[in-house]
Amino acid sequence: MSNLHLNTPVSPETARPAHHAADRLGTEPVGKLLLQFSVPAITGMLVNALYNVVDRIFVGRGVNETALGGLALVMPLMTICMAFSMLFGMGAANMISMRLGQQRREEAELALNHCFWLLSITGLLLMIGGLIWIEPILSVLGAQKGSAALDYARSYLRIILFGSVFAMLSFGFSHCTRAQGFPRITMLSMFIGAGLNMLLDPLFIFVFHWGVEGAAWATILSQCAATLWLLSFNRGKSAVIRLRLTRFRPRLGTITGILAFGSSQFLLQFVMSGVQLLYNASMGWYGAAALGVSNGGDVALSGMNIIASVSLFILMPIFGINQGAQPILGYNYGAKRFDRVRSAYLRAVATASGICIAGFLLVQAAPQALVGLFAPAGSPELLYFTPRAMRTVMLLLPLNGFQIVSANVFVVTGRPKIAILLSLLRQCIVLIPCMLLFGVLWGLSGVIAAAPVADGFSCILTTLMISLELRKLRVPAVHEAEPVPGSPGSGA
Repeated sequence: MSNLHLNTPVSPETARPAHHAADRLGTEPVGKLLLQFSVPAITGMLVNALYNVVDRIFVGRGVNETALGGLALVMPLMTICMAFSMLFGMGAANMISMRLGQQRREEAELALNHCFWLLSITGLLLMIGGLIWIEPILSVLGAQKGSAALDYARSYLRIILFGSVFAMLSFGFSHCTRAQGFPRITMLSMFIGAGLNMLLDPLFIFVFHWGVEGAAWATILSQCAATLWLLSFNRGKSAVIRLRLTRFRPRLGTITGILAFGSSQFLLQFVMSGVQLLYNASMGWYGAAALGVSNGGDVALSGMNIIASVSLFILMPIFGINQGAQPILGYNYGAKRFDRVRSAYLRAVATASGICIAGFLLVQAAPQALVGLFAPAGSPELLYFTPRAMRTVMLLLPLNGFQIVSANVFVVTGRPKIAILLSLLRQCIVLIPCMLLFGVLWGLSGVIAAAPVADGFSCILTTLMISLELRKLRVPAVHEAEPVPGSPGSGA
């Protein structure tokens, strides 16, 4: 590990002095910065989405539609892994960008080093725990009794757990690298992981005939390659702050600061795993009666996995915009340049909303074609259920970009409680009660209808909260923020 810096990747970004990579966040035009940071992030996230979506396309075409349901059963566990990656990765990234804006470079480097160890240790614990308790875990994944999809889930999970550390490091460190002012390095890491995965998937599934196990091995190997690339850069001299493993000393203030900055995204992802589990269970409860076949639960489960894949491909660019805007927002908020904070936010919302509207039009116009990408020879029940459910679930998709970007503003301005509330509205506070109530009243159709209802209600409250926040950003002096652990005045 000590020699990783000898092969540090070089890009045009690294040609400028390291301090300029961060300082330009407060000097260059906001529109230009947002374009420079968001385009690589959007490209990377699209590649990452393609990576996941193509993975499922190969499984649907190379194995069968029931195997898609097996991957859906495992999804809550993978989301929990992603939640911890966001907790430490985005938490450290927010801390890094703000500390760099405050010219506190040593504290930013402390956050980077803590992030590495938090991600590595947590990934190792998740791997060990998952392998030890795999059968109890599988028993609560939400499959109906006798589900054929459960066997595919078991085969996939046994392998994917071995890559937990790589999955967390590759995702978490991408945020830390971008926060230093190197979005292209992050984009290249995603290209490496996604490109390798898309090469290995057809090789393992169609040539070696390894089925879902092949998809799992392809994922692990690609995540390992992306991790090595990011660690190599962050150990090298071109980084603004460097990963120094031998000098690491844990500090409680830094850890609590990372946890505070990343808590909203962590809770969002963690609750999403619960929602995915409830969706899986609801497909089993209502699928057979609604679709009129004995394996209706597995069919509905596979259909929801297709819908989730299409949604992922549409929303990943929004997350890319959010990630591109994050260092701009964080740096300028730390530097008290509120005019630039507002400008970056409004531009990000406009772009995110445009992408969501385009995705909505595609889903409403051609849902059958989208389903056909995953299951061209799907059962009649799958081809009947999935297009109709897709149109309903994404009925208010145009509102999602605004809500995702707006919640991020409260993270970078040090208001984690508000960010948590807005993040949890759609994924928990409104959605889960609607799913349970509508399911009892209208069965499978009610469960599907819960999503747009939650979208609409949460958008109303987000509009109210962000309007108040933007008014505060008009004043010349920084307004009082919730104390963030690890910052001056927090007592940490």
